[in-house]
Order: sequence, then C-alpha cells, then structure tokens
Amino acid sequence: MAAPAEVTWSVLTDWERQSQWFVMTDSRGLGPTGGHAVGEEIHGFTGFGRLGLLDTMVIEEWDPPHRCVVRKTGRVVRGSAEFSVEPLPRERSRVIYRLDMEMPLGRFGSLAWPLTREGTAAFFRRSLRNLARLVESEYAAARSQPGS
Repeated sequence: MAAPAEVTWSVLTDWERQSQWFVMTDSRGLGPTGGHAVGEEIHGFTGFGRLGLLDTMVIEEWDPPHRCVVRKTGRVVRGSAEFSVEPLPRERSRVIYRLDMEMPLGRFGSLAWPLTREGTAAFFRRSLRNLARLVESEYAAARSQPGS
C-alpha cells in the first residue's frame, strides 16, 4: 500500500466500510467500540442478496495498527484469521491476511478444496487490490487537504 500503516489499518478495520473493498461482503463490528477490542464480535455476510453465508468472528488479539486476530465461530466458516499491517519505508505498508479455516462439509469439503483453491485465492487477491486502491486514494486525498 502506498500509505503509512496507520492509514492502512484505519481503512482495513473499519468493518462497516469493508463492502467497499472486500468482494461480495458486508461486515459490522459489534460491542461498545464497534468491533475494535478483544472479546468483541464482527459479523460478515458474503453473498448476493439473501443467498450467502454469515461469517461470525470474535476478536482474540487487537494490536493497532499492526495486528488483529479473530476466531471464526460460524456454522459454516470456522477457524481463525489474522490481519497484519507491516510498516515499510517511504510511507508504505503491507497487508498480510492469514486464514486457517476448518473446511465445511467435512471430508467432502476437504476433497473439494483443490477444485476451489484457485477461485478462492483470486477472490482474496481481488479484494486486497481493491483495499490498496481505497487506502491509497484516501491517503492521497488527505495529503492534498490544506494544512496536511
């Protein structure tokens, strides 16, 4: 990302805005801080209209602007995920998204994974490219404001 880690983190963890960059996903943070503290929940819905799946998560680690670890607690999507933002030289940053998911549908899901792996990877690559465009456009706009 052509933006500092703090800017990247701010956009990445604004759960209500996740639909602007994460393909086919709407999210919201629950709890007193809106999903920005250990123990709070995030609910994401991925799909079209009413057809899709609810991805419920509980924040297990919260270390802004560097790292968020969630435990996925849904009926279909289970496991853990980690969002990391690494600061880089020259006001840049890198987002790393790690997912350790229990395959749904048991043995059938595990057998189907090789068939769905590339499509899933493309889905996440596109979402992260969308995130980069959003972060970079917001950072550029903020820098162009008088007094910045």
